[in-house]
Amino acid sequence: MEKIKSLAELNKIRENSLAVIDPDGKTTGSDARIRVKIAMATCGIASGAREVMEVFIEEFAKRNIDAVVTQTGCMGYCYAEPTVEITMPGNEPITFGFVDVKKASKIIDKYVLNNELVDGIIPVNYETIENK
Repeated sequence: MEKIKSLAELNKIRENSLAVIDPDGKTTGSDARIRVKIAMATCGIASGAREVMEVFIEEFAKRNIDAVVTQTGCMGYCYAEPTVEITMPGNEPITFGFVDVKKASKIIDKYVLNNELVDGIIPVNYETIENK
């Protein structure tokens, strides 16, 4: 990675980043790709999240699916680990719980490729300020 040498270069990087992700965290523009976050806190790793992450990475590469797979910390669903949050372009994120290797493949086949919901969705149990 090149060093940033001026404030103008930093501002240009910032503008390019903001053009790709809006304030709500939804992808826009040319980077409207599938986003997959695997919870990799201690409880997630102990429950098999590393193997689940490998399935998503390998299957996306094998099937030539344009997606970004990242790991994140605790999502607060320790009872349902491993947990996976998937954001399809233009949609709200959906979090799946109790995801093992077999279920990861099912999520890819049904939800990612065919937009069919799969058992194990963790419901949203909060409201944002905009909803009030």
